[in-house]
Amino acid sequence: MLSLGVFKFGAEFIVVLERTVIRDTLGNEERKMFEILNESVAQKEKFRVAANKLLNQCFLLKRKEDTKKEYVFVREHKELFVTYFDLLGYEIRVNEDQGVIALVGLFDTGRLHLNKSESILLLILRLLYVEKRKEISNSYEDVIVLMEEIREKYELLKLKAKPRMDKGMEQRMISLFKKYNLIKNLDSDVNQADTRVLIYPSVTMAVTVDDINAYYSMTEKKLREYVGDHSAEDEDEDVEE
Repeated sequence: MLSLGVFKFGAEFIVVLERTVIRDTLGNEERKMFEILNESVAQKEKFRVAANKLLNQCFLLKRKEDTKKEYVFVREHKELFVTYFDLLGYEIRVNEDQGVIALVGLFDTGRLHLNKSESILLLILRLLYVEKRKEISNSYEDVIVLMEEIREKYELLKLKAKPRMDKGMEQRMISLFKKYNLIKNLDSDVNQADTRVLIYPSVTMAVTVDDINAYYSMTEKKLREYVGDHSAEDEDEDVEE
C-alpha cells in the first residue's frame, strides 16, 4: 500500500517554535525574511496561508487558481520554508518544470495511508497522466481523461475481490484525490463513463517510479493468471466434448 506525505495538524498552522531556535537555524537572508514576517502582518498572513495549504493539501500547483499565489510565495521564499519545515521533520520539494510544490514527511508519522484500492487507483491515475502527456504536444495543455478510461485500466487487473469499480468507489476516489490537489472532476456526475477528470502533474510526485514498476509487474501477473485460468477452462470443455 502507498502513503502520501499528507499532514494532519488541523486547519490552522500555528508557529510554536521559539524565536531563538529559529534564529540559530537560519542564515542571514532567511533571518532577515523571518524578521520581515514578524514586522509585516501581510507577509505573515501569506506565510500562514501557504503553510496551511501545504499541511492540509500536500501539493501547491502553479496553474491551479486557488493555490497559484501560495506556489509563487513559497518559491520566492523557498529557503525560509525549507528551514522551517526541516525543523518539524518535513521536506519541501519544488518541481518548477511541472509547476508543483510538495510537502513530504521525512518520517512515517502524519502520513495518509492508502488502502489497496486507493493505492491502485492512484497508480492508474499516474499511468494515465504519463500516457496522455506523451500524446500532447503542448506542455501547457491539461491532461484530461474519461472515467471510462480509469475503469478500463482497473478492470485489466482482474482483481477477484473487486473486479470492477462501483459508484461508491468512483465517488470516493474523486473526493479523496481532489482534496489533495491530484485530480479534479470537470463534470458533476462522476459516475458517468464520459465524465472528464483533470489529472494534475502533482500525481507524478505522489507516485514513484518504483511504484509504477510494481504496478506493471502486478498487472502482468494478474493477466497471466487470468489467461491461465481460461486456458484450463477451454481444455476442460474440449475434454467434455
